[in-house]
Amino acid sequence: MRKQNGFSLIELLIVVAIILIIASIAIPSLLRARIAANEASAASGIRTISTAQVTYRATFQNGYADTLAKLGPPSGGCGGTAGTSASACLIDWVVANSATVPKSGYIFQVSQGSSGDTETYVASAYADLWDRTGVRSFCAIEDHVVRFKIPTAQDMAADAATCSGFAVLSN
Repeated sequence: MRKQNGFSLIELLIVVAIILIIASIAIPSLLRARIAANEASAASGIRTISTAQVTYRATFQNGYADTLAKLGPPSGGCGGTAGTSASACLIDWVVANSATVPKSGYIFQVSQGSSGDTETYVASAYADLWDRTGVRSFCAIEDHVVRFKIPTAQDMAADAATCSGFAVLSN
């Protein structure tokens, strides 16, 4: 009788099947964890924008910023200098440019609120790829309360009336 070296084809197929079963259990959990992390980042980003809006209004005395660019740094960076009303250096470059380059799978936007002047604002964040990078949309208005909703499909930026109807995000 010959001595057998290595594994048989059946043994290798069994090992591969076990690995595939374990992967099919683990991968959905990893995707849900990534979505939860992206959503936590988006909620934090909305809180940061809301705080920056308060600081912007108090510092420049001309209402809230109506764009993310006004809250962010200039193209050359802040470099230790005080910001201006056109680029206040209150949020980082990644959040300030997330309308074109998503941050953690979310697109952020700031616009004027329902009255159409600088005394109101709407900050919103929605998933870049709904159900892959996130499933909740977030927003805040001039009351600085972070709100969310779970849309049934891809959602866009909220206006003031829509945002006030979202559920309040509790800590």
